[in-house]
Amino acid sequence: MTDSLDDEPNLMKNVSEPVDRLMNMTTSSLIHRPDLASTVAQAQTFPRIRYMGSKYRLLPQLAEVFESVGGRTPVDASSGSGVVSYLLKTLGYSVTSNDFLTFPSVITRATVANWSETLNDAEVDAICGPTVDDRDFIQSTFKGLYFTPEDLRFFDSAWSHIDSMMGYKRDIAIAALVLSAARKQPRGVFTFTDPTKYFDGRRDLRLTMREHFREAVHDYNAVVFDNGVVSESLCGDVFDVPLIDPDIVYLDPPYAPKKDDADYTKRYHFLEGLSVYWQDMPIMENTKTKKIEKRHTPFASKRTVDDALVRVFEQFSDAGAIVMSYSSNALPESSRIVELLKTIKKDVQVTAVDYRYSFGTHSAALKTTAQELIFVAR
Repeated sequence: MTDSLDDEPNLMKNVSEPVDRLMNMTTSSLIHRPDLASTVAQAQTFPRIRYMGSKYRLLPQLAEVFESVGGRTPVDASSGSGVVSYLLKTLGYSVTSNDFLTFPSVITRATVANWSETLNDAEVDAICGPTVDDRDFIQSTFKGLYFTPEDLRFFDSAWSHIDSMMGYKRDIAIAALVLSAARKQPRGVFTFTDPTKYFDGRRDLRLTMREHFREAVHDYNAVVFDNGVVSESLCGDVFDVPLIDPDIVYLDPPYAPKKDDADYTKRYHFLEGLSVYWQDMPIMENTKTKKIEKRHTPFASKRTVDDALVRVFEQFSDAGAIVMSYSSNALPESSRIVELLKTIKKDVQVTAVDYRYSFGTHSAALKTTAQELIFVAR
C-alpha cells in the first residue's frame, strides 16, 4: 500500500464520551446522509499526509460505494492516513476506526472520535514557546539525522508541554507533530538519514518545524466537527478488533507486493516513536536510521497473505458488507480474492480504478501504474 503526495499503546486513556451524548442518539440522526458531492469535498479538506496506501484520490469512488451499501456502523479496520474514517464520518456514520500503529490511531482520535475539541492560540503559543524541562532525548538520539538541530530541539520542547495535556487536545497536538515531521521529511519516509537528500527547495522543506506545527494544528482544528453520533478510535491488531456486529467493514490491509516490501514500521518508525515520545518503543541502536522493532503483519508477505485474508474475512463474516481496497500489482490476484470472499458472501462485485501507485520508495516503483480494486461483498 504505497502512495505519495504526488499522487498520492495509547499513553493516556481519553475521557469517556458524555453519557448524555450517547443517550441522545436518535435513529434519524444515525441514518442521515448528507449530499454526496459536499461530503467528498469536506473529506478532501482532511490534512494530507504522505502514507503508503492513502486513499485521498479514491474518495469519490469510495463515497459512492459506501452510499450504495448504506448502514450505520462501519469499522475501518486499518485506518492508515485516517482519510477514509473521516469520509465515513462526513457521510454520517458512527465509525469505529482501528490501526495496528499508534500514530494513525492518534490521528483518528483527533479528527474522527473528537467532535468538538480544538487547540486555541494560547495553547499553541505555549507548545511553541520555551521548554518546561530539560529533556533532550530526540536531540541526542537523532543528532544529524532527518532534521536540523533547531527542529529536533522543538520536538523535545513541544513534548515537554504535551506531556501534561489530556484528551482530544493532546491528540491534536501529537497529530500535528506527526504531520509536521512527515511534511518536512522529503517523500515522507524515514528510510534515509541525510536531511539534504531530495531537497528541492519546496516550501515544506524550508519551513521550520515550529512553523509547520502551527499550520498543522490549524489544519486539524479545521476538520473537527460533530456529525451527531459517536465514533471511536482503537489501536491494535486487526484480528483483535472487538466483534461489534458492524453494518460495513472496510479493509485496506498492507498489500503483499510482488517485489520490494510493505514494511510500515521501517518507513514510518520516526512518526510512530514521536507519537508516544518513544515510550515502550526501544530504538535499535545498531541501525543507521535508529528505527524501532518491526511489527509483523501477515498481510505484507506473499507467503502469508492468503491465510491472513481468509482469517479477516471469516472474522467479519457477520457484517452486512465487506468493502476492501487492493492493488492489481499485489498478491493474491483479484480472482483469488473474489474466490475467498465468496466463501462467506454470495454477491461479490469488483470495481477497478486506474491509479498511479508504488509499493516502495525507489525511483522505479514511483513510476508504476496499476489499478486500485474495490471489492464489495454482500
